[in-house]
Amino acid sequence: MLKLTDDGAKITLQGQPNNTDNGMFWFGSALLIGAVAVAMAMSLLSERLAIGALALLIVGSFIFNKKRQQHKKTMSGMISSGTLWVRAAELVHDNLGKREHIHLTDDDKVVLIGDGLQIVDSNEVRKYHITGFESAQEAKVTKAILEGQALTKRHVNIKMSSD
Repeated sequence: MLKLTDDGAKITLQGQPNNTDNGMFWFGSALLIGAVAVAMAMSLLSERLAIGALALLIVGSFIFNKKRQQHKKTMSGMISSGTLWVRAAELVHDNLGKREHIHLTDDDKVVLIGDGLQIVDSNEVRKYHITGFESAQEAKVTKAILEGQALTKRHVNIKMSSD
């Protein structure tokens, strides 16, 4: 839903929120299971095999955490739900009480992709991908405001006829 304000627009995005990252739960569960397995290995196996099991747990934890960080990084620029406050060269994304202020630089470009927007830097690297607009028109309005174009409100008269 689009509402024009004095200095921009307020847009409510209709998309599904990004999947909540429950990676810490899985990481904790895997760490607990691994710790129990290492404890059993230390009591049942020789010292060398027990140390090998402990090293395997440490390496596994490191790899899991690295993959989780990569996933978190790729999902950081995805915006699909919440409220956008759009002004010239500036966005404020309010999603479930968490606000993120996004300032566009002079080198940033706003590109329409279907019913969404993509903000890329001067090297064509994606910084943000915004979806969840009600229509392609909302995406066009958002692009126009971000690029500094002034929009005016048009008042519509509604006439009701009585029978």
